[in-house]
Amino acid sequence: METVLLMATVYLLAATLFVPLAVRLGFGSVLGYLVAGVAIGPVTGLVGSETVELQHFAEFGVVMMLFLIGLELDPRTLWDMRRRLLGLGAGQVAATVAAVAGLGWALGAGAELALGAGMILALSSTAIVMQTLQEKRLDGTPGGRSAFSVLLAQDIAVIPMLALLPLLGGAVAATGDGHGGGGHGGGGHGAPAMGDGASAAMADGILARVETLPGWGYALLTVAAVGAVVLGGRFLTRPVFAWAARARLREMFTIVSLLFVVAVAELMMLVGLSPALGTFLAGVVLANSEYRHELEADIAPFKGLLLGLFFITVGAGIDFGTLAAQPGLIAGLVAGTIAVKGAILFALGTAAGLRGTDRTLFALSLAQAGEFGFVLASVALTQGVFGAEAGAVLLLVVALTMLITPLLFVLHDALVRGAPAAADPEPDAIEEHADVIVAGVGRFGQVVHRLLQSAGERTVVLDRDHETIALLRGFGLRTYMGDPTRPELLEAAGIAKARIVVVALDDRADAVRLVALAKELNPAVHVIARAYDRVHVYELYRAGADQIVREMFDGSLRAGRYALERLGWSDTEAHRAREAFFKRDREMVRELAGLWKPGVPLKDNPAYAERARAYNQEMESALLARFGEDEAAAEAARAAEPRPDAAE
Repeated sequence: METVLLMATVYLLAATLFVPLAVRLGFGSVLGYLVAGVAIGPVTGLVGSETVELQHFAEFGVVMMLFLIGLELDPRTLWDMRRRLLGLGAGQVAATVAAVAGLGWALGAGAELALGAGMILALSSTAIVMQTLQEKRLDGTPGGRSAFSVLLAQDIAVIPMLALLPLLGGAVAATGDGHGGGGHGGGGHGAPAMGDGASAAMADGILARVETLPGWGYALLTVAAVGAVVLGGRFLTRPVFAWAARARLREMFTIVSLLFVVAVAELMMLVGLSPALGTFLAGVVLANSEYRHELEADIAPFKGLLLGLFFITVGAGIDFGTLAAQPGLIAGLVAGTIAVKGAILFALGTAAGLRGTDRTLFALSLAQAGEFGFVLASVALTQGVFGAEAGAVLLLVVALTMLITPLLFVLHDALVRGAPAAADPEPDAIEEHADVIVAGVGRFGQVVHRLLQSAGERTVVLDRDHETIALLRGFGLRTYMGDPTRPELLEAAGIAKARIVVVALDDRADAVRLVALAKELNPAVHVIARAYDRVHVYELYRAGADQIVREMFDGSLRAGRYALERLGWSDTEAHRAREAFFKRDREMVRELAGLWKPGVPLKDNPAYAERARAYNQEMESALLARFGEDEAAAEAARAAEPRPDAAE
């Protein structure tokens, strides 16, 4: 027990020291975890051979990550990805295996070693790439989505690779490692240890029976396993969660969530399939389930901890002895791997229509080898595809390319900053005018647009996000692509005769510019603007907005009213309290907007600070008078209520 606690302290302390530092320096958490592993492993020797067994356990974080990714996709979205899966994914794997194997054979490596190295180096790191894309919020970009499609295709490609490796080594049949390594969660250097005793014996017995099945029998078993995951996800989750809910214990939901993921992963491993792919499929099945958010909330903390632990074990397992013995060879193989894969990915991205920073992101993010390389290398060594020396070199190349990957993302960020701004696409020709111009159709603007249309009012809707425009047009909503802050576009939209402009742009500064521009082009137009916070209210007020709607303010007032009603207030009393607060706060914001000075700290604007403090006291007094027992005070408060004005 003391040894376990000491090792836990070492790992946690290393993560605490290095991860925040790496994030602060802009390198991301993954590099921090990897450096932490290097520090406690090869550098100081605080951890040793136990990292291999620990890695088997930690790799389950990748299984959980694939499950959470599946929860974000529904079956229709997955079907829409089929072209990228077959084109980009299969193309990358085939081209990289061929290129690496060809180069290896040309440099004098045997055919078995060359082909085995090609398969090992063709795969990229799902754990590092997806974690970094999510941290940098690049997973939703075209380059990020394409990278995910390739990673998913690589997971699928591992299954035939595991079947081919024993043939290269001349083995009669695949070993348990081959089945156990069928996915990221299958262990870094073979199948994860299931422990001694009855459970391990049972698992070994099932694997032995699976290996003796004929081809058609294995195919039926695979279909049955996948069917069990799909049917179980659709029909078993609801009654199981309902049963757990009867205990009225919060931890029971966490237990059930973990049970679901672990059971799916184990089922996939027992039939020789990838547990990561199995849990990804389960996530897709549950993407539209009412328990999706519950599962996501319960699994996410475990995923983060296990992924961090996995990255530490990768860093701790780097063999610097082999690097010191053959530095030139190792450096050449690492650089060559990144260069060859990057060139192939760049070409595929170009063929797939990726351009600019999306193409660069796609190429750089997948240029490394990945954790599946550990699995394939372990199987190849067991099957005699290559010797221990070649295996040590390949494992080191895999680990070092993974270590370099966060730096490739830093390079991408630098290229993005240095790249010239992309030219805006040509705006649409606006064919109609209306009384209302809606600028921005995000969450806020599209609700305003739909409300006006449902009431029979015509609108001209402008937005510069061509993907959003295409989506809305698919639902039959007429919208125009273009930058609303450009004077010529506003003039084409009919600003001169428009009665109302609704400003719902996501960018704060653009919203302020648009308000001022609209008033400049048509002083009589009524401008209704969405504000993010109080300072944004002040900026929009100064720019000339006639009515300002604070984001979430109305929703917060409604929630407060509901709370009062649950506390025993009548509907009328709660409504009066809500209205009194609303009107008093609106008056306060308008007066403070006149005192606010852009860029001036609060301590240097005493008039604003003093009035804000006074308003807090006056608000309380006004509410007491409004709802207190003093009828005269209440009547005076009603008489003094402000008229409706700009800031809402």
